[in-house]
Amino acid sequence: MSEFDQLRKTPEGYFTTRWGQPEYTDWQDESMSWKEGCYIGDWSFLWERRFRGPDVLKLFADTSVNNFEKFDLNQSKHVIHTDKNGKLIAEGILTRLGEDEYMHFGRGTFWVDYHLRNGDYNATSEADDWFNFQVQGPEAIHVVEKACGQSLRDVKFMHNGYIKIAGCDVVALRQGMAGELGFELQGDISKSQEGYDAIIEAGQDFGIRKLGGRTAFINHLEACFPTIVTDYLPAIFEPDMEDYLNEFRSAMPAFASTFNVAGSFEGKQISDWYRSPVELGWANRIHAGHEFIGRDALLKEKADPRRVIRTLVWNPEDVVKVYASLFQQGDHYDFMEMPREQRGFMYCDKVVKGGKEVGATTSRGYSYFFREMLSLATMDVAEAEIGNEVRIVWGNPGHPQIEIRATVQPAPYKADNRRASY
Repeated sequence: MSEFDQLRKTPEGYFTTRWGQPEYTDWQDESMSWKEGCYIGDWSFLWERRFRGPDVLKLFADTSVNNFEKFDLNQSKHVIHTDKNGKLIAEGILTRLGEDEYMHFGRGTFWVDYHLRNGDYNATSEADDWFNFQVQGPEAIHVVEKACGQSLRDVKFMHNGYIKIAGCDVVALRQGMAGELGFELQGDISKSQEGYDAIIEAGQDFGIRKLGGRTAFINHLEACFPTIVTDYLPAIFEPDMEDYLNEFRSAMPAFASTFNVAGSFEGKQISDWYRSPVELGWANRIHAGHEFIGRDALLKEKADPRRVIRTLVWNPEDVVKVYASLFQQGDHYDFMEMPREQRGFMYCDKVVKGGKEVGATTSRGYSYFFREMLSLATMDVAEAEIGNEVRIVWGNPGHPQIEIRATVQPAPYKADNRRASY
C-alpha cells in the first residue's frame, strides 16, 4: 500500500467523542447560536503544558514565528510553529500566567517540549489537565458574568480575567473562535462538570446552546480559522523529523496521531498537503526581528506570496446535482456530508480555471446562517480577486467527478465581531 493509499483510509478511532453528542437541539439551531445568543462547546481534549523558568520566552521565540518582545502578564498569544521550510507543524495559544510561568494549549506543546529537552534552556515543563469551555456569541458576556457573579467588562481581547464558577478558580480568556465576542473558560479538570452545569444554568435566560460535533468547526469556516488536519497536515513527515514523529505518535491517542486525506486533490508527496502561515492568512504573525525555525523561507514567502486564503461560495445548482445523483440509477457523486465532513479527513479538492489548477479548497461546509455551501481555499494570487469565478472538482480520484462553479469571496466571510464592545 502506498503512502497516499494509507492517507486515504478511514481513520481509526476518529469517532471517539470529543464534543459530546453529535447534536443537542439540531445542527441548524446550534449553528445559529453564536449569531443570535451563544453556545458552550467543550474543548477539554486539548493538550496543555505548563512552562516555567527564565528561558521560556527564548524557547518559544526559537520555535515560533511570533514576536515576544511585548508580552504582558495575563495576556495570550496565538503562537505558530513551523519546520525549516516554513510549513506549519502546529499552532495554539500561549498564556502568560506569571513572570516566568506560561500555559501552552494545543499540539504544539509536544513540539516545544521536544526542543526544550533537546536544547539548552533554563526552563522546565510539565503536562497539565484543564477543562476548556468555549462560550461564544453576543450573549456570552452576560452568561459568564452571571455564572461568576462579577463584571468582566475590563478584560481586553486576548487577555485573561480570574473568576470563580461553582467554587472553581477559572481563567477567563477573552477571544472569539466563532468570530464573535467570546470567552474560553479554563480550570481544574476535576471540577469540569460543576463548572459546565453552572454555565448552562446561567445561560438559560440568554438562549445558550450546547455545541455538538456536527456543528463544531462551522464557526471556524465562517470566521476563517484554519485548523490542523482539516485545513493542513502537520509538516512532520520529512526524514529529518523522524525522531520527533516517533515521539509524537507514541504520546498521542489514535484519533490525534492519524492523518488522512480525501477529495479530488492529488499530490505527488505528503508535503503537498502542508501549508504555510502566509497561505493561511497569518503573515502578520511572522516577526523578522528574531531567529526561529523556518525564518528565511517565511520571510521570502511573505515578501512575495504565491497563494493567499479566500472563501469560496459554491454554486447551489451544481451542489444540488451532487445530491440529485443519489436518487438516480447508476454511478453517483461522492456524498457531501451536512453540514460538514464528519470522518476526520483533510478533505482537499482542486480549484481550476481554464483547465489550470489555481488552488486547493478545504473545510467545505454548509452555513445555515448564510444558506450557502462554503469552503476555505488557498488560491494563486493572480486568481484570488474577490468576485472571480472558478470551478471546484468534486469527487475522489477514480470516482465520478463534477466541476462545481464557485465565486471567490473574502476570508473571513462572516463579519469579524471578536473585538465588539459590550
